[in-house]
Amino acid sequence: MDKVLTSKSSGLAYDLFDDEIVNISLNSRTIINTINQYSYCIAEEDPEFKAALKGSDILLPDGEGVVLAERFLSGKKLQKISGTDIHTSLLEKLDAAAGKCFYLGSSIDTLQKIKVRIKREYPNIEVAYFSPVFKPFFSEAELIEMIDEVNSFAPDVLFIGLTAPKQEKLSQLLKHRMNVKIICAIGAVFDFYAGTVQRPNKVLIALKLEWFGRLITNPSKMWKRYLYYGPIYIYNIFKLKLH
Repeated sequence: MDKVLTSKSSGLAYDLFDDEIVNISLNSRTIINTINQYSYCIAEEDPEFKAALKGSDILLPDGEGVVLAERFLSGKKLQKISGTDIHTSLLEKLDAAAGKCFYLGSSIDTLQKIKVRIKREYPNIEVAYFSPVFKPFFSEAELIEMIDEVNSFAPDVLFIGLTAPKQEKLSQLLKHRMNVKIICAIGAVFDFYAGTVQRPNKVLIALKLEWFGRLITNPSKMWKRYLYYGPIYIYNIFKLKLH
């Protein structure tokens, strides 16, 4: 796949997107992933995940920690772009073009709610979905089943919501086997859009405190992401700065 609309960042050593998402074309074969402070830390522990992030055609800075770190390390000013932002932008493009999208991941209940909402908000989009078995690794037979489901529908955009790092690794593994133009891994956005999990309110988002909202609403799941990996991330950033 061709690298498109990316710009080399000298700080975090990732090619972070620094353009407007409206400029992303539906006609280019493109893998879109996001990176935040948590995924950065996990990638430092998982070489396969790190390679998947670096192999993205577009890597969105999805976190104030990433935006601030890049400015601190290189002086480069980036704009945070969340999974919700890219999801909405692509749906608007698909609706205007009467395109097709496919959702891979999550539960049948969540996927059905997504389809109902899309039909209401974006009536020109044709939607299909598949809920794979929930497990850490997929067999070749399970991968073929996913590939056949996607390829038989031939969507313009494939949204993957299997949580990081599984979804990013799967994108890289299947990118040459999928009959699709854009593969976009957006994780929690499936639940946000379906309404099964509430995204923090707009006030917290505007104050750049979305992370805090997610922490207080789901501390049992989010505490390690922010309270454990947060200090590790800060340590890594200062270590990069010293070097």
